[in-house]
Amino acid sequence: MLFDYETLRVIWWLLLGVLLIGFAIMDGFDMGVAMLLPVMTESDAEKRILINSVGPVWEGNQVWFILGGGAIFAAWPPLYATAFSGFYVAMFLILAALILRPVGFKFRSKLESPTWRRVWDLALVLGGGVPSLIFGVAVGNVLQGVPFHFNEDLLPVYEGGFFALLNPFALLCGLLSVTLMVTQGAAYLSIKTEGALRERARRWVQRGGLASILLFALGGLWLALGIESYAISGGIDTNGPSNPLVKEVVRAEDGWFANYAAHPWTMIAPLLGFLGALAAVGLARGGHAVTAFIASSVAIFGVISTVGLAMFPFILPSSTSPGSSITVWDGSSSHLTLQIMLIATAIFMPVIIAYTSWVFRVLRGPVTEEQVSSNNQAY
Repeated sequence: MLFDYETLRVIWWLLLGVLLIGFAIMDGFDMGVAMLLPVMTESDAEKRILINSVGPVWEGNQVWFILGGGAIFAAWPPLYATAFSGFYVAMFLILAALILRPVGFKFRSKLESPTWRRVWDLALVLGGGVPSLIFGVAVGNVLQGVPFHFNEDLLPVYEGGFFALLNPFALLCGLLSVTLMVTQGAAYLSIKTEGALRERARRWVQRGGLASILLFALGGLWLALGIESYAISGGIDTNGPSNPLVKEVVRAEDGWFANYAAHPWTMIAPLLGFLGALAAVGLARGGHAVTAFIASSVAIFGVISTVGLAMFPFILPSSTSPGSSITVWDGSSSHLTLQIMLIATAIFMPVIIAYTSWVFRVLRGPVTEEQVSSNNQAY
């Protein structure tokens, strides 16, 4: 074996974070562009420019979503079984919204009817807004703990309902997710558009960035003062079998901040969240489109990393049965499975990154009204 069990578990925790961040950055600007469709355009021609800026790449960007779901399924089976069954209605809404996107892209411009196009515009907005909101709501609920437990056969039993997920703190996290995606989408559009559209995109980067800073700060303050967290009581075998019931977990007032106190270097993550968003605002105001997009991506990296580092080693804490909480050390697949998957990832991940880089290089440059009107394959 190349790595011991403990090291492999940490590697796959890191890889899961990479895939989630990759999805938020890459598919995030697709969703952000969709949400900006009704508020950033003044004509049908401008709407078509926005749609065609992401039309050729959105399918490739969703590879990150597929990889993330596959990684959860293969590397963290208890997490997959618990989250996907407990959040079933939420997952259904996400998938339904994501299905609307390809249909909207393909059918919107098939007819000249304004009513027809407005309907598909709404489908595209929902396809971007609903997943952005619900993913953030899910993170907010995970931070609070999810109502589930494992029975004696290690089968997860979910005890909550869909509407309970829509609590105030979770909705705040959902709004933060939406503002981050809007900022990312506007930063992308400031690269891919010209003239008045580019100026509007820059303004939306500033609005989204400032809103993200405010919501991120409010979420951190709320988490520190009003959200109960969790901590492992006693030791845990980091090389032991994957059985969530062999540990003791207690509620702790400052559990989600203990890692930052013990390892000050981890404060880099929230700093990147704040500084990335602030830099995106300043760079967009100065007309630096590419660097504003990079800064917005850094903000997304910082926000997601902040959550992951705060919760480590927890992945999915239980609010009704803390001892059933899933951690890095007791929720993974077998040692051999993680090893084989790591080898496959080392082979195929560079291929995906290289292909994605090549596609964006080929499609570089702004999308213009002339290109859209003269191209029969345009959306």
